[in-house]
Amino acid sequence: MATFYHVRNASVLFLWVLISAGCVWGRPVTFLQDFRVTWADSHITRIDQGRAIQLRLDKNSGCGFASKKKYMFGRVSMKIKLVPGDSAGTLKSDKDNVRDELDFEFLGNRAGQPYTVQTNIYVHGKGDREQRINLWFDPSADFHTYSILWNHHHIVFYVDDFPIRVYKNNEGRGVPYPKMQAMGVYSSLWDGDKWATRGGLEKIDWSKAPFYADFKEFDIEGCEVPGAANCASNPRNWWEGPAYQALNAIEARRYRWVRMNHVIYDYCRDKSRDPITPPECLAAI
Repeated sequence: MATFYHVRNASVLFLWVLISAGCVWGRPVTFLQDFRVTWADSHITRIDQGRAIQLRLDKNSGCGFASKKKYMFGRVSMKIKLVPGDSAGTLKSDKDNVRDELDFEFLGNRAGQPYTVQTNIYVHGKGDREQRINLWFDPSADFHTYSILWNHHHIVFYVDDFPIRVYKNNEGRGVPYPKMQAMGVYSSLWDGDKWATRGGLEKIDWSKAPFYADFKEFDIEGCEVPGAANCASNPRNWWEGPAYQALNAIEARRYRWVRMNHVIYDYCRDKSRDPITPPECLAAI
């Protein structure tokens, strides 16, 4: 799911939703129910009896957390409030070279300019499927919901109720699709100013540290791994239902609006990097 930061003090925070390899029914939970600190516990503050957390980045350290369990298919969402001002952020995986991974990466902004969100998809260890959009609101002014839906039909990245990216299951056309590995949810806040914002041109102003990113309303709905053997293949899971097999009319209209007005980079169109169009792009994904 998402990454956060602060600027010219380019702090970097990234929330990365990885669904790689009994059903879990979604409900907003406290942080410690579904998550654990992965590093720098001193830089993560529990708020509102653990229903929210605040991540801190200073010159000494960033911090990170991850889900306690892994899941096959489902949906993960969180509300996140970014750090105001110039910023930089990113996502990263610590899995092996055959990992599956779904990334939300916040690449930061210059003061007065839109915030940039990058998504990426790794399947069977192959990534390089970056797309970037400029957000149409200030994500540091209030909380917004960042979600990923993953089922047998498609993967959809959402910002609030707006789909910003769709990756369809086109295995029948020879396009790889993640469905063999369970995934966990990971997030970090760290210094990524060497490359994240404007290719590393924006640097952190440490005089404005510490930098903070806020998270709340943690919600994971999916099949736990290990868990019930038939959960992931059960067509009665709500996320596999007809309403979630394709975008509805309102979502499709919002998706077209995002693609027409806010996409600033799409690997499918980058002929300098891929002279031969990737197969999933030919498949209209």
